[in-house]
Order: sequence, then structure tokens, then C-alpha cells
Amino acid sequence: MIALVALLLVFGVVLGAVAHFPLSVSLIAAAVIGGWLAVFALRERLGRGRYAGRLGK
Repeated sequence: MIALVALLLVFGVVLGAVAHFPLSVSLIAAAVIGGWLAVFALRERLGRGRYAGRLGK
């Protein structure tokens, strides 16, 4: 329960900070974070494929 309260507190602080930035800054930050997540997901998918191939040998 405490973790949920802490998570909501951090979420509120982050959203409050974003509300004070101009829209263009928020959109650029969102694009950068989205790109980073896409690269991370791609690396994870490719890495799992190579690891699974080693297990079959």
C-alpha cells in the first residue's frame, strides 16, 4: 500500500512538472522517451532470439 502511495506521489510530481513546460518541450521529451523505449524493445527482442538459439544447440 505504501508503494502505491509513493508511486502516485511521484506520478503527481512528474505531471506537475510537465504542466509547467511549453507544449513543444513536452512533445520533444515524449518523442525522445518513446524512441528510447522502442530501441530498448528492439534490442530485447533481438537478444532473446539469439539466446533462444543458443539453448537449442
